[in-house]
Amino acid sequence: MKKGTVKFFNDTKGFGFIKDDESDKEYFVHVTGLIDEIRENDEVTFELKDGKKGVNAVNVKLA
Repeated sequence: MKKGTVKFFNDTKGFGFIKDDESDKEYFVHVTGLIDEIRENDEVTFELKDGKKGVNAVNVKLA
């Protein structure tokens, strides 16, 4: 599991971005990849999975 911070999440559109604590890379996250509800600046753990447009954060939950 990776650790990161939610940089942006739009509840209405159902997507956002998570910044990886280790690499500072940002990963796309879709509402379908969430375990817990998230908001901007939440500390989360997540896994990575290849998606249609690149690597996505999945199994996202509050740390």
